[in-house]
Amino acid sequence: MRRGEASRSGRYLSLLERQRIATLRRLGLGVRRIAAELGRNPSTISRELRRHRRGHDRNYDGDLAHARAREAARRPRRNRLSRDEQLRQIVQAKLELEWSPEQIAAHLRSGYPDRPDWHLCHETIYQALYHGGKGGLSRTLTRRLRTGRPLRKRRRRAMARQVRFIAPAKLIDARPAEVSERARLGDWEGDLIVGPGSRSAIGTLVDRRSRYLLLVHLPDGHSATACRQALQRRLAGLPEHLRQTLTWDQGSEMAQHDRLATLFDQGVYFAYPASPWQRGTNENTNGLVRQYFPKGTDLRRFSTVETLAAVTSVLARACGVGSRKGRLAPGFDADILAVAAGGPGFEVEDHGPTGRRLLLDTACHHDGLLRGNTPNDPNRRPGVNGR
Repeated sequence: MRRGEASRSGRYLSLLERQRIATLRRLGLGVRRIAAELGRNPSTISRELRRHRRGHDRNYDGDLAHARAREAARRPRRNRLSRDEQLRQIVQAKLELEWSPEQIAAHLRSGYPDRPDWHLCHETIYQALYHGGKGGLSRTLTRRLRTGRPLRKRRRRAMARQVRFIAPAKLIDARPAEVSERARLGDWEGDLIVGPGSRSAIGTLVDRRSRYLLLVHLPDGHSATACRQALQRRLAGLPEHLRQTLTWDQGSEMAQHDRLATLFDQGVYFAYPASPWQRGTNENTNGLVRQYFPKGTDLRRFSTVETLAAVTSVLARACGVGSRKGRLAPGFDADILAVAAGGPGFEVEDHGPTGRRLLLDTACHHDGLLRGNTPNDPNRRPGVNGR
């Protein structure tokens, strides 16, 4: 059975049901008897025979009727962007600035509150990009998306498998309830962003409460030993109360998780296979990091402590790391930030008792890696949720 057929709602007749109707009809059964056999309402069977059988058909054909039903269900129409020239120009201009569809959708709501007909959802923009047709958005704008894919990629189905480590590992179900509540600092989510051919990588660590980002320098590859040693170096300088838990996926780089768990008060936990939403904070941050380290790029070009520190700082400013008001959560004070930032190139701007923000030192601005997204650039991307 095709993927699209398997995902259709049960309220509609399936191909198998239409084939059974054809068989039972040839056996001479009436509408009510067929309905009882299929567990459907008699009016559903009667309507099906009336709608999808033409005058020139000798008998009801299940396969032909199903094809006619699918064609009628399409109801093709022009999308909103192809009908509104002004709206299309606004969306296209933001895509040229490498804004994501989610950010554009948020901007349309906040920037044009008196135009509810312009309040698109992000999926409408994706559809206009990939299936716009005449009058839609240019397909070449897909290069401006974070993935850069000219075609949308199907999500693979989750595959049931056991934890793949020799040392016993704890799944996310065993994680303390406080982690899900985001009520404290020190609960981290982590992952790797990998270069072409899996020959280079950078580690990412995000605090669930503050959204504070640490990038992990991996100059010696991303084997289990190299990852463990790099994470130990990166986290050892943090105070103990900022090392509560770590949540990772089941990648082979975490094969020595038992030796890494000694750094955390409550241990290391793993998400289920093919379940990135269980580490949503980290996955979202990885998408933002990819704006500075695009897929297909050899990450060894950028794997210096200074470069990673520069990107960390820009993301802290652009993404409002720390809270929805763009400040670090109380608890990440100046000395902790200095340790976490990884050395020189940083200063901390005091925002009073409500929190502090990490700033990029002018010495880091020469790095062409930042792709014009410096704090003073009027066209830089907004942060999460369009800010």
